[in-house]
Amino acid sequence: MSSARTGGTTAGADGADPRRWWGLVVIALAQLMVVLDATIVNIALPSAQRALGMSDGNRQWVITAYTLAFGGLLLLGGRIADLAGRKRTFVIGLTGFAAASAFGGAAQTPGMLFGARALQGAFAAVLAPSALSLLTTTFTDPRERGKAFGIYGALAGSGSAIGFIVGGLLTEYLNWRWCLYVNVPIAVLAVAGAVVLLHDRPGRTGGRLDVPGALLGCGGLVAIVYGFSEAQPRGWSDPLVLGLFAAGAVLLAGFVGWQTRAPSPLLPLHIVKDRDRGGSFLTMALATVAMFGLFLFLTYYLQVILGYSPVRAGLGFLPLTVAIIIGSTQISARLLHRLAPRLLMVPGTLLAACGLLLLTRITVHSSYPTEILPALLLMGLGMGLTFMPVFATATSGVAPQDAGVTSATVNTSQQVGGSIGTALLNTVATTSSAGYLAAHLHDPARKAAVVPEAVVHGYTVAIWWASGVMLLAGLVAGLLVTAKPPEHDSPAEMPMPECQSPM
Repeated sequence: MSSARTGGTTAGADGADPRRWWGLVVIALAQLMVVLDATIVNIALPSAQRALGMSDGNRQWVITAYTLAFGGLLLLGGRIADLAGRKRTFVIGLTGFAAASAFGGAAQTPGMLFGARALQGAFAAVLAPSALSLLTTTFTDPRERGKAFGIYGALAGSGSAIGFIVGGLLTEYLNWRWCLYVNVPIAVLAVAGAVVLLHDRPGRTGGRLDVPGALLGCGGLVAIVYGFSEAQPRGWSDPLVLGLFAAGAVLLAGFVGWQTRAPSPLLPLHIVKDRDRGGSFLTMALATVAMFGLFLFLTYYLQVILGYSPVRAGLGFLPLTVAIIIGSTQISARLLHRLAPRLLMVPGTLLAACGLLLLTRITVHSSYPTEILPALLLMGLGMGLTFMPVFATATSGVAPQDAGVTSATVNTSQQVGGSIGTALLNTVATTSSAGYLAAHLHDPARKAAVVPEAVVHGYTVAIWWASGVMLLAGLVAGLLVTAKPPEHDSPAEMPMPECQSPM
């Protein structure tokens, strides 16, 4: 740390704020809470489903309500932070996130929990961009900024692992509600620290919020995800399901049309039209379609089929997280300056697809060390190889005024892909399980044996679909992303992307 200079209170103004590193702790704590909340509820979901009486078709809304609101409103949240002031939106986001968490922890019906998760995602969409912006404005010295972003990224990247472990401990030794309540004391500490330690310039004046764009974009995504979830009980040809898909397509088309003439568009279309950037966004979305559904199935498989405790199930995910970190920091980061990005993305998606294909062989009696662990390691290394070059390529060479929206768009594609993947693959799994049960349950006395087989059959069918989507992500990366290694490109200011866990 550099020594403090006298006569100034904010970094980069009259001198370096001597409390800026404590401010980093506050910012990182808030970001950790947002990332952690994407996985901490996964481990608690089987217990919450039993307590609230959720159906297998609706349980995915605990995950997708959060990721949909987060991804769908992230661009709007970044614009709000610019206009209203980053510190103000940071505190509002923390307060709202804590209130939504408390509401979810006290939920008495599935609808209350789904609504609370959606509110969490909405406030996270305000909190995450303001946290990143505060970090950028607090640390202006290049050496200190690099160190600060390294700490921030390490905490964000480890949030998924912490979520799995903490979720298991809270669920097993307290109950599933504490996986939501735990956000309240964290947020209280972060708000207190933000009021005392963080500083910010006033928000911009004269700007506009693209509310119609947010309503069109988020509404279209909700309609499509809702259509996927209703396809399981109603069937794919049901008029409501087809109507939801059609409404989603119309709303998203309206969103694209509006962005071409909006005074202050949420997503300037020239960002997406760039071949390398658009290919990176699509690769990210497809890869997370495949991965997010898997987390849901694997949580239920470990706890319900294999009988793991919540803590043991949480620890079972650790090799996946470690492999993602190794693939990202020790392989991709070292090779990115020597190889074209697609030469990392394509092998990465192929490795992840191979891991998914290994998981299609699971049975009700599979062994974790020999059948599940190798698949998790392959998927983790593959995702680490893929996500690092996706972030770097998507944010490389953009104009300074587009840096924030480009970073937010990468994360939006990740969250939206996860939402669609969870809803789609959950529907495929539950439909396949129901079909297997109808075909094989001839003797009611065998129901206790056939039901687990049907559940696992549904998981394997959905994982086959996931592996196909992952291969499609590799095809998109190979065909669309044509960027050269960074050292062969013209020098450009590369904005720091917002660090998000792939889980």
